[in-house]
Parts: sequence; structure tokens; C-alpha cells
Amino acid sequence: MTRTVYYTATTLDGFIAGPGHSLDWLLTREADAEGAMGYQAFEKTVGSLVMGASTYEWVREHGGPDTWSYDQPAWVLTHRQLTPYEGADVRFTSADTPDDLRALHAEMTAAAGDLDVWIVGGGPVAAQFARAGLLDEVVVSIAPVTLGAGMPLLPAHVELVTREVAQNGEFVVVRYDVVRPG
Repeated sequence: MTRTVYYTATTLDGFIAGPGHSLDWLLTREADAEGAMGYQAFEKTVGSLVMGASTYEWVREHGGPDTWSYDQPAWVLTHRQLTPYEGADVRFTSADTPDDLRALHAEMTAAAGDLDVWIVGGGPVAAQFARAGLLDEVVVSIAPVTLGAGMPLLPAHVELVTREVAQNGEFVVVRYDVVRPG
């Protein structure tokens, strides 16, 4: 069964990016991509992905304008004109109402097949999916650093149940299931 998973990293004080969308706090941390709840095993479970415009622009700026990192179909939630990657399956959408997100989610789930939908980056994107009742799981790597300000991990009220806890390098990694009302 396809699940919608918010897989991300955060600081101890709950920020996924610092002021100016900086990820310097993350890029200097030690983690094992093959370790507990690591990226290499996770990426094999992903059939499609979604991200916000800020994450997409960060990827373009830091990964290069010609190098798209993903083979899966990807959707970018945006109200801006963004430059696409040539040859990549990247789809831009302005979906932002719960009904729009449900229709988009059905499309992403169909594209994922038997694999999962990954909410790549952006607490606001994860919050939109959570408020629409479309978020199933949160996997978060918590770094031993605080920033005091920045982009919040998940700016919405979401009830969670802890399913797994592990250490990966400097990170404590926690897998949560989302508790849906009723």
C-alpha cells in the first residue's frame, strides 16, 4: 500500500532550514546513508515525490541547473514560474486547497505504483498534506544543534505515534505514524 511519507532532518529546536533557507547545519553533520533509517534504503521505497518551490530552487542552486537528482516523477507546489530540468519528469502545480491536494495526491499515488510518495522538503508542504488528511508517516533525523530561528519542521497540529527510534551517526532518527481523527 502506498504511503505518503515526510522524510526529513531537523535541528533539535525544530527547524529544517536556517534563515535564508541555509542547510549549513545539516551538511556538516555525520550520518550513514546505509545506516539506521538511512537515505539509501529509503530512496528505494519512493515511487513519486512532491516538494515546494523553495526546496526546488535550493536543489537547482546547490545541485546544479542541469542535474536533477531524482528518477521518479516529481511535483512542485508553486505559484511562480520556475525553470524546469530538461528531460526530467517534473510537474509544476498550484494545488493548495484540500480538494486540489486530494486530486494531486491521487495522481502522485498512481504514479508511485506500489511504492511511496515522498514529501521531500518544506514543512509547509508537509503541513498542507497533513491538514488534508493525506500524510501517513513522518521520519525525522534530529541533529544535535539548535538554530533559534528558521523554517519549522511541521507548522501544523499533527498527532503522531512513535514506531521506531534509532541512532544514525550524529542523528537520532524517529519514525512516526500519523494518527488520523476518528
